Amino acid sequence: MMKTVRNLIKATLTVGTLVREVKEFALRESRHRERSLFGVTDGKAVGTYLEHKFQDVLQGKYT
Repeated sequence: MMKTVRNLIKATLTVGTLVREVKEFALRESRHRERSLFGVTDGKAVGTYLEHKFQDVLQGKYT
C-alpha cells in the first residue's frame, strides 16, 4: 500500500491537541488490560511504561 503525502506530514502539537490526546489515551488505557503489568507493584515502573507508550503515540502523530 502506497503512503500518500498527507500521511507523511505530521501535525504540530498544540496545548489543545495535547489535552485531547491525553484524554483519549487515558480512556483507551483504562479499558486496555496490559498483561505485562499484572502483578506489578512498582508504581514507578508502571508510570514509566505508560509515559513511554504515550510518547510513542505523540511522536507518531506530531512534530
